[in-house]
Amino acid sequence: MEGINKWLSFYVNESVNNDFAIRRYCPARMEQEPGGDQCQDQEALVFYDTELCSSDATSSTPCLASSEVDDFVDSFINMDQYGYENEDQGSQEKHLSFDQSVANDEDEVDADAYSMVNGVFGYVPTTMEDFELEIYEDLTTTVLEEEIQMCGSFGATIPELVSSAQVSLGVDQGLDLVHMLLACAEAVGCRDNHQTEFLLSRIWALASPLGDSLQRVSYCFATGLKSRLSSLLPRNIIASGALKSAAIDVPLITRENKLEAFQLLYQNTPYIAFGFMAANEAICQASQGKFSIHIVDLGMEHTLQWSSLIRALASRPEGPPTLRITGLTDNEDNPKLQTSMNVLVKEATSLGMHLEFHMISEPASPSLLSMEKLNLRKGEALFVNSIFQLHKYVKESRGYLKEILLSIKRLGPTALTVVEQDTNHNGPFFLGRFLESLHYYSAIFDSLEASMPRNSQHRMKIERLHFAEEIRNIVAYEGPDRIERHERVDQWRRQLGRAGFQVIPLKCTSQARMMLSVYDCDGHTLSSEKGNLLLGWKGRPVMMASAWQVASV
Repeated sequence: MEGINKWLSFYVNESVNNDFAIRRYCPARMEQEPGGDQCQDQEALVFYDTELCSSDATSSTPCLASSEVDDFVDSFINMDQYGYENEDQGSQEKHLSFDQSVANDEDEVDADAYSMVNGVFGYVPTTMEDFELEIYEDLTTTVLEEEIQMCGSFGATIPELVSSAQVSLGVDQGLDLVHMLLACAEAVGCRDNHQTEFLLSRIWALASPLGDSLQRVSYCFATGLKSRLSSLLPRNIIASGALKSAAIDVPLITRENKLEAFQLLYQNTPYIAFGFMAANEAICQASQGKFSIHIVDLGMEHTLQWSSLIRALASRPEGPPTLRITGLTDNEDNPKLQTSMNVLVKEATSLGMHLEFHMISEPASPSLLSMEKLNLRKGEALFVNSIFQLHKYVKESRGYLKEILLSIKRLGPTALTVVEQDTNHNGPFFLGRFLESLHYYSAIFDSLEASMPRNSQHRMKIERLHFAEEIRNIVAYEGPDRIERHERVDQWRRQLGRAGFQVIPLKCTSQARMMLSVYDCDGHTLSSEKGNLLLGWKGRPVMMASAWQVASV
């Protein structure tokens, strides 16, 4: 341990030139130096929304600066874990968002556009393990072979999977892996396919879906980078076999797989339960004294949220209300959902409350969000519920999101509940999104490392079928194919305010703390941001919950 402390002390206080590690892997970095070569433009390849590395001062999207690389890689070291205490607080660098200065095409240039909430890049996730190798022997050969087979369907072949899965990375290897991920992202942005191939082969040797948190999250991001090559290249280039990494297998993940992973995430972590709890508390607060309630749920795929709400409404001092829930979904045939609804109807009846469920097999749209199509009734208190849905309507210009919000406003809801992931994955430049998402999901994977065993089948499904799919969508796709466009609480406040909504301060902090106490895991944090509630991991915001009402004239 003393050796680790000495190494980290030298690393922080002596300003080690970490840029060398990037240059070692990515020739594109050299172009930032005087006389460096520019990335070669391959005319046969056509990329969309991908920045080019260029030493030209007019380039709108430059490669990472040396200081930015240093700061980002530094943030992946947890000093507390190694017993290191930095007495010089002034030596800690302030980390900035790569999209901080970029204003949206539609929005005016706000001074705090793309700003980092709570100094996010100052957050230090626990992603590095003790450099002594940790062998977990309880992972049997049968389970290992099964997981290797699953990894094959996940879209990549990893030669060193077995060996890397059985150990934790040392600090040197961990830093090397982070550097290679950044270099590989730059190589993809520079259309350097040969360098990308080389870096991916090096990353596969260290990353693993069965290792520590850094290995697992790195595996997901490397898979996303590999998928990006395939998604952005013209089909004739892929068919010719000119790029080996382009022809990858798309993982076969069904709607049932995704729902199972979501349910496991709900059962084993507080992230989903936090959103349900906050939304339900807001509905209960705003519905006091109202005896006819109608909830329109955007994107209903399950009924996990409603059992606790039914019990809360049934126990009101003034008596239970009648409740209607209308679910909007693009899944026309979902017998399991219908079965779950029937169970809840019976539960409500046993509690003396009348409950109706209605499904509309159509995703939310301005035309659907009307009084006629939603069958709104006079005298009902209307609530619109959005759990991880509104970010899918953001798109590049946010114009469509504005249409959705204005349509909701015209319905005159008593409250609009919004739960979203609190991070900026909608920046206009690929490299900035890559860095933001790598930092964000590293925190999530670190929390899973602290709360679930590495050989847990539930953890593997959560990571592989839920978070890895989100990461792949953020990293690999552009345009309408990229639907995971998460934004920060300040951006949601801005968009909802412009659409004519004002925040309803959430008053459920004590309930949230009580909920967190159920999970046997230290590290989750709660904070309030101008009436919105934030759930984080060791200070890094992860989830945002909020409630809104139509602003008074």
